[in-house]
Amino acid sequence: MKPVLLWSDTLVYLMVTALISFVFAVRHNPKSSAHWREIFASRLGMVTFIIILTYVSVALLDSLHFRKALLPTKEHSHQQVFYSNQVYSVLDLLLGEMGDNDERTYSAPFALKSFVKQNRSTHNGGTIRDYPVLKHAGNHLASPDDQVGDISLQSLVAIGKGLLISALFIVLHIVWRRTKNAEKSSELPWKVAYITLTITLCLLIWLIELGNLYHVLGTDQAGNDTLHKTLKSIRTGILIGTLATVIMIPIAIVFGISAGYFKGWTDDIIQYIYVTLSSIPGILLIAASVLLFQIFMNNNPSFFEVGLEKADAKFLGLCFILGVTNWAGLCRILRAETLKISQLEYVQAAHVFGVSHWRILMRHILPNVMPIILITFVLDFSGLVLAEAVLSYIGVGIDPAMASWGNMINMSRAELSRDPVIWWNLIAAMLFMFTLVLATNLFSDLVNDAFNPKTQMEAKA
Repeated sequence: MKPVLLWSDTLVYLMVTALISFVFAVRHNPKSSAHWREIFASRLGMVTFIIILTYVSVALLDSLHFRKALLPTKEHSHQQVFYSNQVYSVLDLLLGEMGDNDERTYSAPFALKSFVKQNRSTHNGGTIRDYPVLKHAGNHLASPDDQVGDISLQSLVAIGKGLLISALFIVLHIVWRRTKNAEKSSELPWKVAYITLTITLCLLIWLIELGNLYHVLGTDQAGNDTLHKTLKSIRTGILIGTLATVIMIPIAIVFGISAGYFKGWTDDIIQYIYVTLSSIPGILLIAASVLLFQIFMNNNPSFFEVGLEKADAKFLGLCFILGVTNWAGLCRILRAETLKISQLEYVQAAHVFGVSHWRILMRHILPNVMPIILITFVLDFSGLVLAEAVLSYIGVGIDPAMASWGNMINMSRAELSRDPVIWWNLIAAMLFMFTLVLATNLFSDLVNDAFNPKTQMEAKA
């Protein structure tokens, strides 16, 4: 195999490195560590964190890409190695043959026959219209009547594997806890974490085990497995929320703090920029920017070796556009907060003693606005995940070659008008997206309660 490094993969690795650095920084900061311990001390915080961590883990596995080597032909020597144009990931290896089990068209969840009638030839040479048997669903069964018993047996096997794997993780974690400070670790609701981890692993293994034998969530119009598409869309949802927020926050920090600290003509220029940006309808601005970027890619096809690289470039362009067009709200908040902090006594004393502007900004202003930045990061993440679905619905979102929940919802528009209704593609995308957004919103509320001084004062009162 030949490793493939996409631009989005590089950014994923950089963000993981930054996250690890942030964790180490928090561990050496007693005040921040106490706030985070308060979040994880609640059962809701632990449950939502494990759910988010599961989504992130799937996205990381789907960010390790490679191309498979093709078998040599008679025209080429065995020393020459050619690689497939299709790009795979480690997640594809874990999912087995799920992504290759394509049918001709729609099939319902756990169905053994197609959802659509097709012309079939009879033994007498005639033609009848009937529901054909699926090629990759239940073909291991001796008889269709064995389906219920087989699903029950395979479910028990999958749940057993999930319990064994979760038990291994739990034992390793308990051993690790005993090597650390037992008093501090006992404050956290580890039993709830273990239960959530066990349920999550059992569900994932159940989906993978049965997904290689049946179409658990059915297939789409092209016959692609819906479960495989939904799991592959997790990476897109995680990255669209994270990358766009990471792009947005530095712009808002620089402009917001500069406007509130330096005031005068600097404040006037920055206010003019974000007021002008806010007056333009967001959807129209994003759509126009995406279309311009699409024209650039169409005029320069030589920049992309395989189709996924082109889709990845459009994806990064959309992240950049979302980040550049959504920083005005945070900029306003940081400007107002900086105006207040710059008038405090210790900041004025620093000016009197001749402390440089850069040192004041880094030692006094930025640490005091970090809780606002952190809360905004978590809150805007779920909003940007939903924004991708809206943009794909109107046709200016992720490239169709890249799996995303927005593309699945967009393709479901025509399916809902059919009779009978094809509901599983829409439900699958909405269910996975709903779980991620709900967990993120609940976790962000806990972050807000822990880091927001106003909320803490109200709680003490």
